[in-house]
Amino acid sequence: MCLFDLRPGQRGLVKNIIGDEKLAKRLSALGCIEGTEILVKNTAPLGDPIIIKLRGFDLAIRKKDAKNIYLKEA
Repeated sequence: MCLFDLRPGQRGLVKNIIGDEKLAKRLSALGCIEGTEILVKNTAPLGDPIIIKLRGFDLAIRKKDAKNIYLKEA
């Protein structure tokens, strides 16, 4: 399951980040590493971006980037 599959209010734990290496480095610098809990707070009306809560702060993620963040059940 990927971050894109979650709906507002659902949670997941980061399993891994695939694809774009720049994205993986940027997210790991923000603390998005394996085992980090992510809560989907909201999505824009057309689904892009997705607002997530990660380590106590909110972050907006594009749909295409959310599809590269794989999760396991929280």
